[in-house]
Amino acid sequence: MSECQCGGNHGANYADRAVFRTVRVLDAEQVATDTYRIRLDAPDLVGSILPGQFVMLRLAGQNDPLLGRPLAVYRILADPAGAIELVYLVVGKMTSRLLEVKPGAELELWGPLGNGFSTTPAEHMIMVAGGIGQTPFLTLAEERLGLRSFGRPAREVEPATRVSLCYGARSAEYLACTEDFDRIGVEMYLTTEDGSAGEKGLVTAPLKRLLDESPKEMTRIATCGPVPMLRAVAALAKEYDVPCEVSLETPMACGIGACFSCVAKIRGEDGDWDWRRTCVEGPVFDARDVSFEEE
Repeated sequence: MSECQCGGNHGANYADRAVFRTVRVLDAEQVATDTYRIRLDAPDLVGSILPGQFVMLRLAGQNDPLLGRPLAVYRILADPAGAIELVYLVVGKMTSRLLEVKPGAELELWGPLGNGFSTTPAEHMIMVAGGIGQTPFLTLAEERLGLRSFGRPAREVEPATRVSLCYGARSAEYLACTEDFDRIGVEMYLTTEDGSAGEKGLVTAPLKRLLDESPKEMTRIATCGPVPMLRAVAALAKEYDVPCEVSLETPMACGIGACFSCVAKIRGEDGDWDWRRTCVEGPVFDARDVSFEEE
């Protein structure tokens, strides 16, 4: 089995490394069916964000809903400087209430949280997304293409020769922000269940073809999306002996490791299984160490 070498950024990420701020909404728009992008002014946050990290977002000064919502940092903008973008799917009360938020409004935000993706060198970086799972990958693609650096101080990452995105959704109207990836030079492989865009079928089909043509020694996979897809991607990674990192979308309540509501079954260094907080020890884990069994 190839070594994942996912260490280095996979220690605990506690709340004292995050900032809590009231931020101003700069813009909001719909980007696909039930999918929206919101732009926030967060200048004291952007310098420390790593690809794959997330923030907790909450309606300012309100108790309904009481809890925040974890959202991956989708993009860090140069213009306007200090702005970040989050992309979310409307699935509950918090995201439904976000639809009412207009430019100039204020939201409560704390982050960046979680560990993010590793910096292990890769000639071919393959990102695999399902549903809203493309959201952690734009910054990762920018970093792996050598377009920008992240972190304070900026972490060093060797550029990849190829960066690919296999992205699947139910139908064409649910595919969001594909033009952003295409614009920066990411190879796009789209699939839909009904065949209304890209290839008809599951996202694992183009992934398998890419694995067939890529040298496994310098190929890496990063994946985010529904658990059945993660399970299938992890199985393919194991079959091809290719390191794979999974970003879990486990529901969270606090985002700082205090409530233990987001635990996932993870294998430790001693080989034993234990429960780990996705918001602190994750959300990114070595796929070989994640149990995808339903408890």
